[in-house]
Amino acid sequence: MTSITRRARLVAGIALAATAALALTSCAADSSAGDSGSSVDAATATSLADFGTLEDLEAAAKAEGALNVIALPRDWANYGEILDLFAERYPEITINEASPDVSSAEEIQAAETNKGLDTAPDVFDLGLAVALQSTDTFAPYKVENFDEIPDALKEPTGLFVGDYGGYMSIGYDSSKFPEPTSLDDLKDADFRGAVAINGDPTQAGSAFGAVGLATVQSGGDLDDYTPGIEFFGELQKAGNFLKVDVTPATITSGETPVVFDWDYLNTAAGKDNPNWKVIVLDGVGYASYYNQAINKDAPHPAAARLWQEFLYSDDVQNLWLKGGARPARMEAMTAAGTIDEELAAALPEVPAETVVPAEKQSTDAGTLLGEKWAVAVQ
Repeated sequence: MTSITRRARLVAGIALAATAALALTSCAADSSAGDSGSSVDAATATSLADFGTLEDLEAAAKAEGALNVIALPRDWANYGEILDLFAERYPEITINEASPDVSSAEEIQAAETNKGLDTAPDVFDLGLAVALQSTDTFAPYKVENFDEIPDALKEPTGLFVGDYGGYMSIGYDSSKFPEPTSLDDLKDADFRGAVAINGDPTQAGSAFGAVGLATVQSGGDLDDYTPGIEFFGELQKAGNFLKVDVTPATITSGETPVVFDWDYLNTAAGKDNPNWKVIVLDGVGYASYYNQAINKDAPHPAAARLWQEFLYSDDVQNLWLKGGARPARMEAMTAAGTIDEELAAALPEVPAETVVPAEKQSTDAGTLLGEKWAVAVQ
């Protein structure tokens, strides 16, 4: 998996919004709009108002009877509890969970491969770089509380919208390694063959964020990710860069003992290992959000839109917070008194200065990584 903002630099409180292919589809495009007797083409609905009420949308989604999700690991930002709550609330809708560990780019590939089939994903959870490259795959939709999501976290028409975010961090096995206080520490012989990132930065948002953090921690800025690419090239030359995709299992087994990843993922991965420590480096912090989007060819278009309404509800925003991530509506919920204050207070301290990639910066960085990453770490 692999975030949206339009500002290059944000202080922490604003940047994180208050730290903030089997058979042809047989699903009909028209979904009943409740007791009114009218109907709506769910595939073209851009807001709840197109259905009438939430109850009308629920009825249309229940009539479809299924929701296809992809790339949602159950141990990622508390998605397991979120999926289970949807299943409990809507037992008439079967959730089909496909390929939980694929990257954002592979989500889009799955949509293309399965286009026209009832196995295609209905919804996506994507990093910003891939979202920006894939807008022709999305259907615009504004959830009911769209106005409570900061402008910096959403495409104006609702093509893709930030859902939860965090800070790039370093997790490490403190029984084997000293605490790294800077990137330079990771070049030392103590860290030989030990430092991993979560995926390929040309495809996965967390790995992309690792290069972004290395860039700003090396004195660069988000207009040019070259310093970050060079840092990982130096790690490779030193024999310290470990080319293993990170999972909770690789952390538990010790296969990936030092990991660049989002703070909420590093924290969750080490919950059963008392020696696993997580730090956000001093200096400039790097933050980012993942993004929700609806497949324009979703086989279950009403269920896809109900899933969006569900995710941006108070209940589910707090469930992401329970997973250690910062929900997109955190600022508005804090003001309204609907945020879980205990969970919010438990979030780790973060740097006073935070950078978040803007759209052009992410696009340019994605192009640069496509040109230089493989050569730098070969």
